[in-house]
Amino acid sequence: MPNDTLLDERKAAARRQALVRRAGAVPGQGVWLAAQVLCHAAPQPGAVVAGFWPMGEEIDIRPLLLALQGRGHVLALPVTPRRGQPLRFRRWGFGQGLVAGPYGTSQPGPEAPEVTPDFLLVPLLAFDVAGHRLGYGGGYYDRTLAGLPQAQALGVAFACQRVAALPHGPYDMPLPRIATEAGLFESEACGADSVSG
Repeated sequence: MPNDTLLDERKAAARRQALVRRAGAVPGQGVWLAAQVLCHAAPQPGAVVAGFWPMGEEIDIRPLLLALQGRGHVLALPVTPRRGQPLRFRRWGFGQGLVAGPYGTSQPGPEAPEVTPDFLLVPLLAFDVAGHRLGYGGGYYDRTLAGLPQAQALGVAFACQRVAALPHGPYDMPLPRIATEAGLFESEACGADSVSG
């Protein structure tokens, strides 16, 4: 069996386990996530911040986005292109509408200007102590992060989504930091396991 097929199967199994772990988590814990980010991992003043509109049981980052907008940050949300392409980002702010995107996403309409983010809030299904991230399987964020090497990336998740180790391949982009409602975790590559909480 080719190695990439085996890796795909291991990731699919890890996704199923991650969805079970996340079930029952309270999306409203995003209020505590916002406090952790603002205290320990806030973007630099003036940074263009790319977030995402939460779906289903994802942690609700809207309190964080609202606070960042209040601090004067330009916000952006991703636009999902066809498979195999990196995400694009359009400027968005509270009070502006959204349109339905692929896979159940909500995104700014085509009239919103495209922007390049300096700071990305990255959703995930699971993360490990080395900073590896398990996404939904489309590879969108891996391609996006690879194409924005100067941008800062911060994973956002529930603390229950942390695991000891995740299957990963050469194109999976690790995250240096992941913020949760319980604290901010730095990957082992950064030298620390947890810096707040």
